Amino acid sequence: MSKVLTPLILLMMLCCVVAKVTAQHTFPKGNLLEMNKYQDSLVRISDSTYNSPSNEPRFEQNAVFIKTLVNALKTNGSFNYGFDSLKKISILKSPDNLLKIFSWHLPVDDGSYRFFGAIQLATKDGKLKLFPLIDETEQLTDPNQVTDNKNWFGARYYEIIPVNGNGSTYYALIGWKGNNQKTTKKVIEILSFVKDAPVFGKNVFDQKTPKGRNRMIYEYNKLNTMTLKVDKQVNMIILDHLAPFTPDMEGNFEYYASDLSFDGYRIAGGRLRLVEDVELKNDPNDADELYIDPKDKNISPIKKL
Repeated sequence: MSKVLTPLILLMMLCCVVAKVTAQHTFPKGNLLEMNKYQDSLVRISDSTYNSPSNEPRFEQNAVFIKTLVNALKTNGSFNYGFDSLKKISILKSPDNLLKIFSWHLPVDDGSYRFFGAIQLATKDGKLKLFPLIDETEQLTDPNQVTDNKNWFGARYYEIIPVNGNGSTYYALIGWKGNNQKTTKKVIEILSFVKDAPVFGKNVFDQKTPKGRNRMIYEYNKLNTMTLKVDKQVNMIILDHLAPFTPDMEGNFEYYASDLSFDGYRIAGGRLRLVEDVELKNDPNDADELYIDPKDKNISPIKKL
């Protein structure tokens, strides 16, 4: 792992410097030509990173990617640039248009993953603030602890939900965490800001057990899948209920999978309240009329020739 740690230390030094910089706009708004050049470079470096055969070249290329991304985000107009061609990283803009979160992962040769990211804030005075996200998962003695951006419980986020309550706003982030060769993890992370600095983790989950959670972490067999997403029909964060294959496997997450039931977190009063055994309905679509209800006796069966 020494070959991995060396570039990681360099990246942390680079990102910490960037975190202290508030970049004044130096390019006119709508400078698409400049941003398109950065995007082309980022796509090329990203492809090279993921095609690297081992840790050392992979993380070296990732260091170049981070430096290029930082320069791009310091460019005037970058907050509203979509980076649509950059497919290998997740880019989420909050619905309130106040922040963007960049997150991605790299596989490690031992079957684990390292996560990278940054938070870009749009400030009232027109300046841009950048906060690096430093994955310190292995150093966190308690995965439930509240952390900052330099002690991040890394994940690749794919949904962001603003939650308003008690005169303040926090963001529920849904993400994929990977894990190792046997299990996969997904998370519901809570992002808030204290004195304009990002804080990860917050006790907003109302449930019987486990209590006092600052973030929810779900671990299950790597060969299985888990639903964890926002369902607008029921206005909840919906998740598969995970259970061991047999009762004697409880606590051994290599043998956990969905039991085909669903739970959900309903947003109410600034809290996330657990609702068990949620019934879900498929979204209607144009193909529904092609199906016949077998209980409808008034429909004549189609005769086959």
